[in-house]
Amino acid sequence: MKHYTRFRKYLSYCLAIVALLGVSVFSTGASAVQQSGMTLILVRHAEKKIVPPENKDPDLSPEGIARAEELARMFGNSGITAIYATQYKRTQQTVKPLADKLNLPVTQVEAKATPELVKQLRARPAGQVIFIAGHNNTVPDIIAELGGPRFPIIPETEYNNLYVLTISGDGSARLLKMKYGSAAVPVGNQGMTKP
Repeated sequence: MKHYTRFRKYLSYCLAIVALLGVSVFSTGASAVQQSGMTLILVRHAEKKIVPPENKDPDLSPEGIARAEELARMFGNSGITAIYATQYKRTQQTVKPLADKLNLPVTQVEAKATPELVKQLRARPAGQVIFIAGHNNTVPDIIAELGGPRFPIIPETEYNNLYVLTISGDGSARLLKMKYGSAAVPVGNQGMTKP
């Protein structure tokens, strides 16, 4: 519990620093965003149940549900103004506790439509904090398409990566990559079904 409290304080300090620096989100061509920017918090969906390969849309496992609840505890008072998740149950269930706590709707986006998601994000009013749950292969693409660094696909057994992407008014992007919650312990075949 002591480690958890220190982590929450550390995360709060990091988010406060990001906010104070005025670091926000987006590349050139998005005039409203360039004025004051945005902040995006991105995660891969939480741990999913082990299911037969023909089941392409598994629910979260008990560990995944606990991780989703942890996200709600961590970000319940962080000023999030919008939540996005793909059409799959695992991303929807990852953001549900947070959406419920904040009384925000979840905007559903197609997992394979990263360019459309980026277009929607760029059209949002400046100054927002947006939470996005994606997949091990889509989160790195979203970060890169918004001007952040290019990352490889997130390893299949990693569910605890947290990315805070901000782009300042001049369009320069900054990324803070952290870990949250406990590290996932691989159990059985956690093979990713492609979104």
